[in-house]
Amino acid sequence: MSLAFLPELALITDALMQVGYQPGEPGDVINSLTDPGIVLGALAGGAFGAALGALPAFVFTGFLVMAGSLGGGGFGVDVGFGPVFGPHISFAGGVAAAGYAANKGYMQSGFDFHNAKDITVALGSKPDILAVGAVFGVFGVVLEQLSRQLALPVDPIPVSIVISAIVVRVVFGYSIVGKVSDKANGYFDMGPFEREETREPGEVKGDGEMDGEDRLAVEPWLPNMYKWSHVAAIGFFAGLASAAITYNMVGAGHGDIAVFAGFGLSAASLLFLNLGVGKIPVTHHMTLAGATAFLATWEEGIIALTGLDAAELTAPLLFGDGLALLFGALFGVFAALVGEASQRVFYAHSDTHFDPPAAAIVVWSLTLGLLVVAGLLNWAVWIPGTTI
Repeated sequence: MSLAFLPELALITDALMQVGYQPGEPGDVINSLTDPGIVLGALAGGAFGAALGALPAFVFTGFLVMAGSLGGGGFGVDVGFGPVFGPHISFAGGVAAAGYAANKGYMQSGFDFHNAKDITVALGSKPDILAVGAVFGVFGVVLEQLSRQLALPVDPIPVSIVISAIVVRVVFGYSIVGKVSDKANGYFDMGPFEREETREPGEVKGDGEMDGEDRLAVEPWLPNMYKWSHVAAIGFFAGLASAAITYNMVGAGHGDIAVFAGFGLSAASLLFLNLGVGKIPVTHHMTLAGATAFLATWEEGIIALTGLDAAELTAPLLFGDGLALLFGALFGVFAALVGEASQRVFYAHSDTHFDPPAAAIVVWSLTLGLLVVAGLLNWAVWIPGTTI
């Protein structure tokens, strides 16, 4: 029997089809990558990140996203995550340029670790440095658009950042995971840093005026924030704070754009880290996790934002206000711990920057995406393929 004869059943079926994972179309990839505004914007954005440095460029992203989400219009969010200022373009371009400049001996920044890890310093207007940033900006947008347009259930921006960082190491002759010092008991041991132990002669390459044996045996990403208990604590409160901000903003009618407010505030706060203020925590992977996990499970919010009825939300992970807020806080902890684990494996023993927040966002966003695919979540808010 045709659904045309059963209009009520047709409406119910249509509503249920909106809930769950929806794959993308390969043709959308071609359309996006032949758009000059995307490709040429990425070319310029990568050079921008190289000129200013990766972290200053990311601070621009933070201010744009903060303004767009708190203002409610969303334009700043689109610009902050889009061509030119998107971190998969400008930040990744800056990381690549630092790897290249250190490899060529251009950088003498006085950084405590290998110069290729210094993402705070501007690299200026040298044409070859700008060209490296530009090339990696285009590479970043290609990776991001492939993931986004195919609607892989993961945040496409950090996927691009992580892959780009690995390619930097391969292209410029750095080890992919680095060499664990003989003074460390495996990748996860931060003890040599706490004891201020240095590398053995010949164990790693020197850098600028620093010989290999002058380098610390372990170089933690954030020397003030690497202990598991500290990381978990900041993750809990950052995730909870961001979830609470989203809760209040959605209640005030700001819409689902509110989910990015905590991320914008966290990213913008890194201006102080770049200016050398001590003990500034890096939390954007935690705040984005907290807000997204909260809004993915908050029943009242999903109904208000999607127009669906409670009966149409069939997935079991669905909570009231309090439990949803706590779910967001737990995802903040999850993001924090994954970020710390990734820095111990991919940053602390290596020579170039590898972004632990990006790795963390890949893991937790894919987790939420797969929960939607498995039918345990109704949506994952903004993660491709999982919106309602």
